[in-house]
Amino acid sequence: MASVTQTLDISPVGRVEGDLDVRVDIQDGVVVNAWTQAALFRGFEIILRDKDPQAGLIVTPRACGICGASHLTCAAWALDTAWGTEVPRNAVLARNLGQIAESLQSIARHFYALFIIDFTNKNYAASRFYQEAVRRWSPFTGKHYELGVLISGRPVEIYALFGGQWPHSSYMVPGGVMCAPTLTDVTRAWSILEQIRRSWIEPIWLGCSMERYEQVRCYDDFMNWLDERPEHANSDLGLFWRMSRDIGLDRYGRGHGRYFSYGYLPHEDKYTKPTMEGRAAALWMKGGVYDALADTHGPMDHMMIREDVAHAWYEEPDGLHPFERITTPRNGAPPDFASRYSWSTAPVHVSAGRLEAGPLARQLVLGGSHGEAWQHHDPLVLDMFRRLGGASVMLRQFARMHEVVGLYRQAERILREFRLKDVWYIKPQERDGRGWGATEAVRGALCHWIDIQDGRIKNYQIVAPTTWNVGPRSASGERGPIEEALIGAPIADSHDPVEVGHVCRSYDSCLVCTVHAHDARTGEELARFRTA
Repeated sequence: MASVTQTLDISPVGRVEGDLDVRVDIQDGVVVNAWTQAALFRGFEIILRDKDPQAGLIVTPRACGICGASHLTCAAWALDTAWGTEVPRNAVLARNLGQIAESLQSIARHFYALFIIDFTNKNYAASRFYQEAVRRWSPFTGKHYELGVLISGRPVEIYALFGGQWPHSSYMVPGGVMCAPTLTDVTRAWSILEQIRRSWIEPIWLGCSMERYEQVRCYDDFMNWLDERPEHANSDLGLFWRMSRDIGLDRYGRGHGRYFSYGYLPHEDKYTKPTMEGRAAALWMKGGVYDALADTHGPMDHMMIREDVAHAWYEEPDGLHPFERITTPRNGAPPDFASRYSWSTAPVHVSAGRLEAGPLARQLVLGGSHGEAWQHHDPLVLDMFRRLGGASVMLRQFARMHEVVGLYRQAERILREFRLKDVWYIKPQERDGRGWGATEAVRGALCHWIDIQDGRIKNYQIVAPTTWNVGPRSASGERGPIEEALIGAPIADSHDPVEVGHVCRSYDSCLVCTVHAHDARTGEELARFRTA
């Protein structure tokens, strides 16, 4: 007898910002096909057309209320490369510190408010870790949930000392930054950073000193660390790992097996005269492409990117580089999953195809032996990936959690490196030209392209990490990264498909806060509930 296919439409899936709809086909309790639909059109590229070149510094940070600093970083570097500016050493450091502060808040906020609360789902009541998960991570009442949400506000206090406010600051400008911190500001930032370490990172997140955790360099090191002391196993990182394996999050969410990072945090002495060509060799956190099937690392060149619109609602040629693309939305139409069904394009690398962005991608790239000898190298997640047989929901989320210590160390280093009497801004000479600015938001690779003609913006394009991950099928029919990662996900209860949420939230798809599901064949609503 042929298996019956059940089609579920889950709308929306996310818990923050935007609107992601997911359709899955289920046979015998397993997802066999999937479609991800970005259901809202924003049009920042159209808003910026024909504006003053510096309009992007004001407009693009408002593309996201959680990672606006990453957009501001890209907007500033794009103008720097277009205008050929000089960026003072202090300004490079101040830009990096702002992005690190925002990233630290986002990691805590995502873990406690968006991801881990699913571990309290009734589907996992049989797990031996369930009662402890409920005690710690239940929304609003969980002991660590409350602490995590509170601690997520501390890093952006550091950001505000330099940027004046958070979110939506515009203190990064071509030629530097619009701040001149005092010794008091730096001292306050140190104090906040130390409080984050002593009240959260060491006692709650890790259950050990940061120095001890930094000794973990491979999978065997991690497993030995986990068993070394009860405090390690019972930390939020330790409990996450143990419960993830208990409930099977290590067994699905694989994806395509191709990953990339632009790299981020430019070196304060190597990127004071930024160019598009010289960026890759001037980053503390190196970029690149990792192909898991071949187990090879290679460079990431933004000129290899094309935007596939075959299954997206746009009236424009397919397969253009963002410099050549002019955003032309179609009139609204109902989704046709055999044709066009999303406002997201499908970014494609010319030779590598569809690529996954995000913390897992970053860590897999950082584990490679490519790049400059002085650039940061962290082999842990790459070794885990190889030993565990590839990606999973568990490993993708672990990679994000693992980043806390490395980011904290970079923030410490920056606060030591400021030379308060040196300049923070050098006035640039405006001119026509093309520029490109890229970084790594917590969610993954983010880039801005700007084309300036006659002193105005001729074209502005943004490709966000969620565009890479949530994009629809390409013209060749290849699924997007989240679509592919959903294949094989077990669905224990179609009335409460929490497993779909696990996969999507492991990518931190930046979306909104109410979930309901219905059976596409019958129209019967299966569940409706608030998630945040």
